[in-house]
Amino acid sequence: MTTLDFVLVGFAALAGGAVNAMAGGGTLITFPMLTAVGIPAVAANVTNTVALCPGYLGASFAQLKDLKGQKRLLWFLIPISAFGGAAGAYLLLNTGEKLFSTLVPYLILFASGLLASQDIVKNWVLKHTGSSVHESMHHGWKLFMVLPAAIYAGYFGAGAGVIILAVLGLVFDENMTRLNALKQTIAFSSNVAAAIFFLFSDKVVWSVVLVMAIGAMIGGSLGGRLAGKIKPAQLRLVVVIIGTLIGLFYLYKQFSQ
Repeated sequence: MTTLDFVLVGFAALAGGAVNAMAGGGTLITFPMLTAVGIPAVAANVTNTVALCPGYLGASFAQLKDLKGQKRLLWFLIPISAFGGAAGAYLLLNTGEKLFSTLVPYLILFASGLLASQDIVKNWVLKHTGSSVHESMHHGWKLFMVLPAAIYAGYFGAGAGVIILAVLGLVFDENMTRLNALKQTIAFSSNVAAAIFFLFSDKVVWSVVLVMAIGAMIGGSLGGRLAGKIKPAQLRLVVVIIGTLIGLFYLYKQFSQ
């Protein structure tokens, strides 16, 4: 990689960190940049997960107070989420470069669609909080419904928060603040497990991880300060448009080869 490549990756991580702090969807900026500078798709996804992992830690600690009284639930959810993240990481490393590259456009478009529907999902969760759906399902099944979302988070991750929130809203009778705190914990657990799994592979580009981690931390700090000045919905729309265009571009390249 050239110096320019590292500069581009650093700026993408800065932008991704800021976007994650304000609206979510930073992976739709960082992952395409990693592939654009020549990193193979699987290695780009692995490197992206490892580099952005500290951001999930910060988000989880920020909402610790909202997890009060959830200790027993977390004893079950954290291991299930970690198992799902590790399973997703295993699937990624065993997918093969060619197949994953084929899936990339669809994953990006899917993630863009999830991000676009985030407010709809939140409204749906608010509407169904306290509905009889929660009581009609055995508690064990509620816990394991989180597993597919955690697997997706470990496999690709972009838009995973929306899936996790939808699942939690369906199966747990909690208010939005507490559901968001649970979502952060599940995302953190699955991503850390995936990142640890990736550490034992040869796919992590460590020089890029360092640049991205610094950029994401600076971006997250800037994003936190700008959060009250920029409407998340407007920023999310920009990220969705960018993600959709990138996904369509990858799709065009795939079919034109």
